[in-house]
Amino acid sequence: MELFQLVNEAKTIAIAGHVRPDGDCVGSCLGLYNYLTEAVAGKQIDVYLETVPAAFSFLKNKEQALKEAKKEKTYDLFIALDCGSRDRLGFTEELFLSAKHTVNIDHHISNTMFAEYNHVEGDSSSTCEVLCGFLEDSGIGKETAECLYLGIVHDTGVFKHSNTSRKTMDTAGYLLEKGVSASQVIDDSFYRKTYMQNQILGRCLLESILMLDGKIIFSYVSQKMMQLYGAVPADLDGIIDQLRVTEGVEVAILVREEGVREHKVSMRSNGKVDVSKICCLFGGGGHKMASGCMMNGSVHDVINNLSGQIEHQLKEYTE
Repeated sequence: MELFQLVNEAKTIAIAGHVRPDGDCVGSCLGLYNYLTEAVAGKQIDVYLETVPAAFSFLKNKEQALKEAKKEKTYDLFIALDCGSRDRLGFTEELFLSAKHTVNIDHHISNTMFAEYNHVEGDSSSTCEVLCGFLEDSGIGKETAECLYLGIVHDTGVFKHSNTSRKTMDTAGYLLEKGVSASQVIDDSFYRKTYMQNQILGRCLLESILMLDGKIIFSYVSQKMMQLYGAVPADLDGIIDQLRVTEGVEVAILVREEGVREHKVSMRSNGKVDVSKICCLFGGGGHKMASGCMMNGSVHDVINNLSGQIEHQLKEYTE
């Protein structure tokens, strides 16, 4: 795919990520936005993000992220980043549909190849890692590098997940040479928590439940709990990973109530279970070790359905 041929031919460009953007989504969108606004002139470039978590406040041009679609706007080029399917674009889906040309750059193996031009590297750690293969070295400044490094850090769990490869480490090292402060990006965006976030983490750990002889651990966050702490979804970052490292656990599940009988599910695996297969069954997707989906029903329905699928895979693994 000749991305920059499309960029050069376009006068108006939209960049957007998925709903409830995480570190890789924000990092790739702002990273590409920073790169293009510095590398090409005479073009209108808009970046759309549903939200930018406060922990990412040090990223350049975060304030340029638009939270509402420009009405009746038709872009020459729409670039979707870190988005596994068209419906995950959320409020920018209509802009995608009306654009003259569309590009999909991602790393999720469950990607539905929904654009005119699709570039998906399922063996890459993150969309930010994929993007580094597109961008010219001379055009990557420190601020762009910070965005890309943040995305890699978040999707690899600070380089400890199984999606971390030699290429990932080489790419991260390359970005460090651009002047990125690893300790600042990692501490400020990944580890640092507010008192309220620590309270929620503590409560989720305290109220977590073990199932299937300790092979499954799950915790539940209700709307009432979110309101009690004045929390937003981004405040739950890191909880699922803390659940995952519980001794003896093969799969960790965090269920968050979004509406009446509607739940957001996050799943993490320690290797024996492919959680992307399970999430795909319920309309979601992601990676073998980290995936998510939306599910309807009571929280008991959700856990029963997921645990059945997990138990089935664990039996196949031991046979």
